[in-house]
Amino acid sequence: MKGVFMILEVKGIKKSFDKKEILHGISFTVQSGKAMGFLGRNGAGKTTTFRCLMNVFKQTEGEFLLDGKPFDVNQNHIGYLPEERGMYAKVSLKDQLAYFAKLKGADNKKAAEEAEYWIDYFGLKDYTNKKLETLSKGNQQKIQIAQAFINNPDIIILDEPFSGLDPVNAQIFKDAIKEAVSKGKLVIFSSHQMAYVEEMCDEITLIDQGNIIISGDLEEIKRKEGEDKLVLRVNSEDSITVEDILRNKFGLDFQKVNDEYLITKDAQHTSNEILQELLNHVHEIISFGQYRPSLQDIFVNKVGGEANA
Repeated sequence: MKGVFMILEVKGIKKSFDKKEILHGISFTVQSGKAMGFLGRNGAGKTTTFRCLMNVFKQTEGEFLLDGKPFDVNQNHIGYLPEERGMYAKVSLKDQLAYFAKLKGADNKKAAEEAEYWIDYFGLKDYTNKKLETLSKGNQQKIQIAQAFINNPDIIILDEPFSGLDPVNAQIFKDAIKEAVSKGKLVIFSSHQMAYVEEMCDEITLIDQGNIIISGDLEEIKRKEGEDKLVLRVNSEDSITVEDILRNKFGLDFQKVNDEYLITKDAQHTSNEILQELLNHVHEIISFGQYRPSLQDIFVNKVGGEANA
């Protein structure tokens, strides 16, 4: 069953520390029923944005709105996984999660049920009465994540949630996010795992040095980022012919990686014209079409360096 539709607006948020501005008036929106990936290099401003949203820091300027009204972290049902994890090392998993459920409004019975559900969900039933400090780092991380989902929050904010998870546990967590989205929850998370973001997120926001570089529907962003490029794959024996046609016949710029060419289109020549000329002169065209960049490609193109979000 889906929840009530919500729109979270981040409007003109600025944040300064010691007169140094870290966030430069950033704006973007997040809708319920979708997952947004919040991406950027280390130090780009992701965690600061989350902390301002959660009222850990007070923004210097700007506002957060939920359905057009001021966002109050104390009046909205929120699950939050901070960058710096903090739970109770000497408290059992059962008591720990029940405590967090009560903080979110659950009564004793409901809190116990929620704790049991999420302990079982993450495969930790055998550790129910164990202290957190006795668990491995990966299992501790699962409990940290569980507290963000406990008692059915409407808004879920996760800062680097995949850190410390092996592929099996990452898949369990991905399933939890997908289930939350299917129920109409509003989910936003940061991650340096581009493949996970690409798999799970309908929308992305890319921040760099405190400025929003790009934000919106991921598939539309991919389409726009690739609309001026073609991708061509041929056999290596045709490389000289292909490069001669692209460079001397059409005057096009291109990049070659192995037997694949990334071609930058121009206004003078259509894709069909280029394809026809290639068909007339090369032995075999393995593939030819519009370029569709990966999220990794977009990230590196927009902010440079490695895709370490």
